[in-house]
Amino acid sequence: VQLQASGGGLVQAGGSLRLSCAASGRTSSRYNMAWFRQAPGKERDFVAAVSWNGGTAYFADSVKGRFTISRDNAKSMVYLQMNSLQPEDTAVYVCAADRFAYRSGVTPRESRDYGYWGQGTQVTVSS
Repeated sequence: VQLQASGGGLVQAGGSLRLSCAASGRTSSRYNMAWFRQAPGKERDFVAAVSWNGGTAYFADSVKGRFTISRDNAKSMVYLQMNSLQPEDTAVYVCAADRFAYRSGVTPRESRDYGYWGQGTQVTVSS
């Protein structure tokens, strides 16, 4: 699976951005998808994940109530809608696809469970 993230940019605190992740190659609709982020000097953190069928979604506590994740399998796209952005949301956001197709059970939230990664898109939130 090849992944291409886009939609990042500079926004003021309280603003919104919508990130997109375009998937190609293997049928992306078979894979759980996630967004991670990495701020300068910090480790990569889980942000949100959506199951392969779009039925369930998970969010980091830090973004609950502000971010939503969705997917359009017909278009091989995954989206991250980010509202009420804060300076601490500043990071490079990366989309990722599960190592395994049709993984059963809980949608993973650890980066080690994801085997396909995009190149990332920068999000900068000014105060």
